[in-house]
Amino acid sequence: MNSDTLSKIEEALNNIRPFLKADGGDVELIGVQDDVVRLRLLGACSSCEISHITMKAGIEESIRRIYPEVKEVIAEV
Repeated sequence: MNSDTLSKIEEALNNIRPFLKADGGDVELIGVQDDVVRLRLLGACSSCEISHITMKAGIEESIRRIYPEVKEVIAEV
């Protein structure tokens, strides 16, 4: 994965981080392989009952706006 792609993904994550941090959470980029983005939800996000909605409607959507080639965003434990 090239550094430009990683920069785009980090930019997308930085756009959504204030919302996650406001609820006591955060997100960490683990890596990208074959246009699949792997993330780790941190803090309150890691145990939140609606984290799957945050992942799809918030984080994945933010990444797709900046990096449309992404196939999937996966949260790892």
